[in-house]
Amino acid sequence: MTEFLDKVRAELSEIEASGLWKAEETILSPQAAHIRVGKTELLNLCANNYLGLANHPALIKAAQEAMESHGYGMASVRFICGTQDLHRQLEARIASYLGQEDSILFAACFDANGALFEPLLGPEDAVVSDALNHASIIDGIRLCKARRYRFANSDMGELEDRLKEARDGGARDVMIATDGVFSMDGYLAKLPEIRALADKYDALLMVDDCHATGFMGPKGAGTPAHAGVRANIMTGTLGKALGGAIGGYIAGPQPVVDLLRQRARPYLFSNSIPPAIAAASIVAIDMAETGDDLRQALFDNAAYWRAGLEKLGFDLLPGEHPIIPVMTHDARKAQDMARRLLELGVYVKGFVYPVVPKGQARIRTQMNAALTRQDLDAALAAFETAGRDTGVLQ
Repeated sequence: MTEFLDKVRAELSEIEASGLWKAEETILSPQAAHIRVGKTELLNLCANNYLGLANHPALIKAAQEAMESHGYGMASVRFICGTQDLHRQLEARIASYLGQEDSILFAACFDANGALFEPLLGPEDAVVSDALNHASIIDGIRLCKARRYRFANSDMGELEDRLKEARDGGARDVMIATDGVFSMDGYLAKLPEIRALADKYDALLMVDDCHATGFMGPKGAGTPAHAGVRANIMTGTLGKALGGAIGGYIAGPQPVVDLLRQRARPYLFSNSIPPAIAAASIVAIDMAETGDDLRQALFDNAAYWRAGLEKLGFDLLPGEHPIIPVMTHDARKAQDMARRLLELGVYVKGFVYPVVPKGQARIRTQMNAALTRQDLDAALAAFETAGRDTGVLQ
């Protein structure tokens, strides 16, 4: 045991010495545009709270009422005695919102992606995955026995080559798996082109829409709606724009959902989500579906923030999404700038290896609908000061 712990301590020391240590701040307030860490109020630019619903009174009320009527927790998996009317109502609501036949709930979208591939794809099948897909998709694919192919991020020529390879290899069923939004960069998947190639090679299209559901596309129905195409299977989360709590889902054709209820291991062996989360999530979807004003505020903020950072001279990744990465490239500079911004009253995090590739360190800023122009102007002033103090801006 001593030798084992010495090895672990040595690895931790190496992480810290390399500037890759990921520290956690303890928040003493609800998740919101302004949060409290210790005795300090901070402007929050790094939560996934896109529509600003995480502390919305309507969601809190729905959760409280559900706890009174349905209890605190389920203490069971779904098929034993863990299915309440609220779970089925939420699954039906997710399906109708996304234009799918049904959906199935999980404790998190990480579990949903971990559950998806193994029951649906066998050794005779193939899955073709974007190289920048979320870790949960990568892990889910590893759990299945299908042949695996990877294509460079949004490289349609390479995607077609991999589809040809799968078909020439005699694959029975082929699934293309992609994020709708690549969360480290804010890039959107090229869904019209991917859908066209899926149709050409008779492949299924699976889209993980965690960073899009609620605010991308008409009524916030996600990147397929934004692109005007149909995904055969969608996965997503209740933990970002839809209230920011916890829970994930898979939405798709009825037979797919039915098979997942019978065979998906994270579903069969994990507790149901709490009734308070289910009830509040239904309200969150209702608010997102009718929330054109929230979406407008979100994207107005994103445009204003991006333009302000560009004017100051920061190196940004291009895009239209509310994820706006500020590139430092150097991990230590990212960490130093994040610490300086914390001193200036702005809460952000440096993203470094292994979350992003080496040499691509950044501060990933994220807009939300609750931020005001006064907030953004204050944040831009802080970014200019921190950028110059740490050498990110020359």
